[in-house]
Amino acid sequence: MDIPELQVVSGGAIVCRLFDIADSIDLVAAERLWGQRPLSAMTRGRLVSAPPKALAFGVAPLDIPLDPVRLQVDGADVMATATVRLYDFGVARLALQFSADDMRWGAFSRYMNAVDRAVGPTADTPVWRLLLDQVRETFAAALSRPPKAMLEEDYLIAMVRAFNETPDAAALQQRIDLVPLLSGEERPLSDGARRDLLRQSYSYYADDLVVLTWDRAFIYEPRGDSDVMDVLDVANAQLLQMRYYDQLLDAELPRMYNAVQTMQRTRRLLSARRFADLARRLHTLVAEVSELREKVDNALQVTEDVYLARIYTAALELFRVAPVNGAVDRKLAIIRDTYTALYDEASAARAALMEAAIVVLILIEIGMALFRH
Repeated sequence: MDIPELQVVSGGAIVCRLFDIADSIDLVAAERLWGQRPLSAMTRGRLVSAPPKALAFGVAPLDIPLDPVRLQVDGADVMATATVRLYDFGVARLALQFSADDMRWGAFSRYMNAVDRAVGPTADTPVWRLLLDQVRETFAAALSRPPKAMLEEDYLIAMVRAFNETPDAAALQQRIDLVPLLSGEERPLSDGARRDLLRQSYSYYADDLVVLTWDRAFIYEPRGDSDVMDVLDVANAQLLQMRYYDQLLDAELPRMYNAVQTMQRTRRLLSARRFADLARRLHTLVAEVSELREKVDNALQVTEDVYLARIYTAALELFRVAPVNGAVDRKLAIIRDTYTALYDEASAARAALMEAAIVVLILIEIGMALFRH
């Protein structure tokens, strides 16, 4: 007998887009600004199932509901719930949530891909820009040094809270084909590509399942916990910030090289102050980036929750946060070495200037002595 196709009784798509909107966000000021609005509601992000001593936010982000958004998905009008999450290290995560209840699994999978086409990274829709403009305007006073050009990251989460049956994780992977949903591909994938796509699979209880990929995730969570989504959110935010620091330092290095070469062509006795000024500017840059990175690195503190720690580590690996982090470290090391060399140059130039001044004073003394006699 053919096994009947599973039906998603309760589920949905959560499309996230993260933006780097500032060097930092004053969350207390943001709460105050939002609280001035009529009928305003907001919460501080917290992990639901993990004990605080096992896993916690470094600084709890601010979660704010926005007005629902009407969109077209596969030619049909649908209403999506909109929210924004603000992190103190300058990231705003916008999310659109679409309900997908009472659907056969095949239809649910196709609907996830339709949602991605409607509001995903390749969609030509103004909805994200409109929501972002609303957030930036509302919280402008809480944003420190907003950038002119913003980086962004996208992520799609397919969430199932209940099937018409209660399969365990092993049986579920046999009953449903996750590959079309996680890949977004309509054509069949090779066996090797399928294995790679499903490699990051995790379960804590017998009846839950999480499967991660680079830009999508499937979560089956009958208890409705949001901790896995929060962990993925933080990992995406960390990737976004590391990319920002990488680009910031990429732009700074050529300017630094040009400034050093220009000063090296000036007369040595007159370059001490210029070397010292550039060294101080580079030192300030390194200090600012290091301070902001400290906030990002401590965004999620993992101690005892082994399951969520594994998912968090896997997400950081999938998103390639470590290589970007390493690139930032290398560029910071170059700048540190440069400002150390500049201070040495400035010290040598000052010493040469002092020696020249002493020689001039000695010559003046000799001249005056000869003049008196």
